[in-house]
Amino acid sequence: MFHKEGQKIIITAFFIVVAIILSAHFYIDVPWIKLIIQIASLVILVLILQFFRNPKRPVTPTFDEILAPVDGKVVVIEEVEETEYFKDRRKQVSIFMSPLNVHVTRYAASGTVTYSKYHPGKYLVAWHPKSSTENERTTVILHTPKFGEIGYRQIAGAVARRIVNYAEEGEQVAQGQDAGFIKFGSRVDLLLPLDCDIAVKLNQKVVGARTCIASIRKKDD
Repeated sequence: MFHKEGQKIIITAFFIVVAIILSAHFYIDVPWIKLIIQIASLVILVLILQFFRNPKRPVTPTFDEILAPVDGKVVVIEEVEETEYFKDRRKQVSIFMSPLNVHVTRYAASGTVTYSKYHPGKYLVAWHPKSSTENERTTVILHTPKFGEIGYRQIAGAVARRIVNYAEEGEQVAQGQDAGFIKFGSRVDLLLPLDCDIAVKLNQKVVGARTCIASIRKKDD
């Protein structure tokens, strides 16, 4: 199953690849050059199909856990000063997505969207310290029953040039529900309350709508 955001790109890529393969077949006389061109075209098509894949991941929502919004690797766990919306200290967990990861963004928790804003910006590599505040990005805030307000940012990287964000202010959303897509990119930051317990470690691989990122801190902690 492929994500709807990739439909036009997939169809366009398919016809371009078919045209290249046929052109190589009819107009290139050197067999090994013809074969290389045809194989390379098919590999590119397969990579595009893989990039836009959208595996079904049914979720039984829980209010006590924050789930990973995307597939990828945890590259940042730190306390930061959030200046756009919260204007206070937050725990930031950043997940980097390689081109081989699923790039669907899913809601990390159930709740109400209280803030959703797009910011144009630069295209620094996703692991650059300033990518969270200077790159093209969206910021979304959810009001949740147990954690209060939590935030996440979709951040474009050096390759990505198109962030898709479905969150609309006032909308009720469910944990695991499709929240958007980052075409050919690259990182999502979670902005969580200081009193939650982080359940992941640096360099850990996480799976969207499956891996628990944070939980409610127990009263005796």
